[in-house]
Parts: sequence; structure tokens; C-alpha cells
Amino acid sequence: MSENEAGVVIKVQVQTRASRDEVVGPYGDSLKVRITAAPVAGAANKHLLKFLAKQLKIPQSQLSLISGATSKTKSISIQGISGTEVRERFQVK
Repeated sequence: MSENEAGVVIKVQVQTRASRDEVVGPYGDSLKVRITAAPVAGAANKHLLKFLAKQLKIPQSQLSLISGATSKTKSISIQGISGTEVRERFQVK
């Protein structure tokens, strides 16, 4: 996770086609997240951003996919929130 004046950039390891949506926890230098969506035509990326916004209790418009659109490892920019708030809301130490 890296912070700047606009917000935070986090790395996420995504497991698609899971039985439920959940934040698993730390996975190396990333955050592991399971989502129910299939990786078809960008559906998993949209579902991931929607799920993360709900977990962080912020508007989805504050999240954007920076890199990893076709990869399991993604970088996501979160605007208007600090790294401390992200850790607290995901309950990650």
C-alpha cells in the first residue's frame, strides 16, 4: 500500500468465481479478495470495485483500476481516504 496526497494505492490479489465475496486478508504485499463474479468481459473488475467501495463505505467513483485489468494482481487507487482508514475498514494490520 502506498499513500499520496490524493489517497491510497493498494495491490489486490483477486480470486474469481468464489462462493461469496470477502476480504481474506494480507497475501504477501497484497490484499487477497474473493469475489463471486467470473473474469469475463471486465465483469470481475466492475464487481471488485463495487465490492471494495461497499467494504470501505465510500462511493464507487472514488476507486479506479490502475493496472492489472486482465491479471489476478491489480493496483487500485482509492481517493479521499488514508492508509490508516483503509487498514481499519478492511481490518488488516
